[in-house]
Amino acid sequence: MSQSEKLMARDGHTFDTYIAKPAAKARGGIVVLQEIFGVTEHIRRMADGFAAAGYLAVAPALFDRVARGIVLGHSPPEVEQGLGYRRQITTDQALLDVAAAAAICRHAGGVAVVGYCWGGRLAWSAGATIPLAAAVVYYGGGIPEELPRTPKCPTILHFGAQDRSIPPSDIDRLREAYPGGEYHIYAAGHAFNNDDRPQNYDAAASALARERTLAFLAQHVG
Repeated sequence: MSQSEKLMARDGHTFDTYIAKPAAKARGGIVVLQEIFGVTEHIRRMADGFAAAGYLAVAPALFDRVARGIVLGHSPPEVEQGLGYRRQITTDQALLDVAAAAAICRHAGGVAVVGYCWGGRLAWSAGATIPLAAAVVYYGGGIPEELPRTPKCPTILHFGAQDRSIPPSDIDRLREAYPGGEYHIYAAGHAFNNDDRPQNYDAAASALARERTLAFLAQHVG
């Protein structure tokens, strides 16, 4: 079952969320963090998938800090538009929304954050600043810019070996700064988990990353 709900961050900002509920008692909560395209059908499917696996999943509309109801496609102009919105939101502002979304999950048990692209970068920083049971990073670009912040909770990271936006040197920096992380490199490019982007999607890498993610969540969340 899914629904939409408005939440308020600590600074008074209100924003929409997509909430997917499990059929039975929740095993814990998952905050699902968007790419630069908004809370798209892909992000909703990710939330629905975690709900099907037994978790209460909440996807905050992070772009609501700039303009409400923003959902973009993947054409080059829309990519530039999404990057423009993203640049107007600081990491600390976005983390206020992540913290509010995590707070409404806590009744379900342990809470993890799972982020994709920009959301992956935010998942790293959320793990460093918000009390969480676990963090999952999918091809988070620009994470070295968040250093010296490093996660304080168990963290698994998924990257594509052919991702031109995340050079191997960036991943090396993360390994050095946070050697306790669980790092996985796939024979795929950027956004390999997004099946709405056929030029990027890699079914084998996506399936393996999901398998590893669910095992990781079962271990650290429930």
